[in-house]
Amino acid sequence: MQKPQKYDWKDSNLALFGSKTEKDVKKAASEVETAWQPVKECTSDELFVWRIEKFKVKAWPKEDYGKFFSGDSYIVLNVYKDPDGDELLYDVHFWIGKHSTQDEYGTAAYKTVELDTFLDDKAVQHREVQEHESSMFKSYFKTITYLKGGCATGFRQVKPEEYKPRLLHFCGVRRNIEVKEVKLTRKALNSNDVFILDLGRTAYQWNGKTCNKDERIKAAAFLQQLENERHGKTQTFTLDENSIGSEHKFYQSLPDVPYAKKSSEVKSDVRSGKKAMFRLSDESGKLQYSLVSEGNCPRSMINEDDVYIIDTAWKFSYTSAPGPRTLRR
Repeated sequence: MQKPQKYDWKDSNLALFGSKTEKDVKKAASEVETAWQPVKECTSDELFVWRIEKFKVKAWPKEDYGKFFSGDSYIVLNVYKDPDGDELLYDVHFWIGKHSTQDEYGTAAYKTVELDTFLDDKAVQHREVQEHESSMFKSYFKTITYLKGGCATGFRQVKPEEYKPRLLHFCGVRRNIEVKEVKLTRKALNSNDVFILDLGRTAYQWNGKTCNKDERIKAAAFLQQLENERHGKTQTFTLDENSIGSEHKFYQSLPDVPYAKKSSEVKSDVRSGKKAMFRLSDESGKLQYSLVSEGNCPRSMINEDDVYIIDTAWKFSYTSAPGPRTLRR
């Protein structure tokens, strides 16, 4: 009986995995990506944003930084100087819209790795998901706005008179103001938040009767930005829910009644989540995950021999000493 042939992995292409040859090939491939070339000329702090369009990396207009279509995936690179020297440091994020296709976010992930290779593996890579972005990612933009549609919808700059009406919802507190496009209907309104109705030539800021000042300020800044982008061709108005009636043009431009939700609805406050700290330890001979503290999580409760996860309701933080590799993994 003939014995099956034995194969040695060293005879396969895996033999080159992690080798200098493989790294050189990847580096050469990254060098021919035209989207990365402006980064090569960067000598100081700068932000770059690209959108994935049909498997290609396309530069995103600087005037649209902070605007993300829910049907797309993006790559964001933050370049900054080392505070203790002149070396340039990099944080690269790939952002996934909630309606982005697998092809798009797969390309974004692959191209993020390629960009890191282009930067000689100096970048720290981050994954961002719509509405769950890290504080670092949010800090790059004055406002993050989620828009409906995406590359497949053929997004393009249009004149105000050709503009498709949209309704934007502003909700949150302090720096955590979420801005997203919602369905163009009166039913989308609620008295707790602020909304902007953008009609192209005219834009209205509608302040719900129980909205907070942070939402009003953020919406006002957005309205001013809208005016600037359209070179004063858009008239803007600020309205208070209690000061206008249902016959106002704002309401008449929105289909469906009733136009507002009841104030009895509870507003989701981004600060309402409780902070909690969990410990992962192997002191019993097996890995165990347990709650250490809720609400107050002082540093003094951290044992450097274990791994901890701190849940702030908006993000998870991981902390540990060098410790056992099995715990960190």
